[in-house]
Amino acid sequence: MVFSFSKLLALATLISAASAFSGDATYYLPNGGYGACGQKLQNSDHVVALSSAQYNNGANCGRHIKVNYNGKSVTAKVADLCPGCASGSVDLAESAFKVLAPLDKGRIRVTWNYV
Repeated sequence: MVFSFSKLLALATLISAASAFSGDATYYLPNGGYGACGQKLQNSDHVVALSSAQYNNGANCGRHIKVNYNGKSVTAKVADLCPGCASGSVDLAESAFKVLAPLDKGRIRVTWNYV
């Protein structure tokens, strides 16, 4: 069976869209503390805490996600657990949140996927 490039690209886009998550993004200051994944985190690190559902008992530690908001995006490393986050929501380190929106927004609606 032969597939055209355009059909393969369409399939890849469909698969990618199917694995996208949506939820709220908030921010926090790691302040040099240790994240649930066991690494020391700095406020300047582009790291993210995932909800319990996506954290999956640490199975996603070290993976990267791309977070999208109003035409902007940031890539962050999974380094922490956000037990108070709803499924699909994320808690970004302040440095990563600022790429997407001013801190005074506090909470923004985002989509994200693993990269």
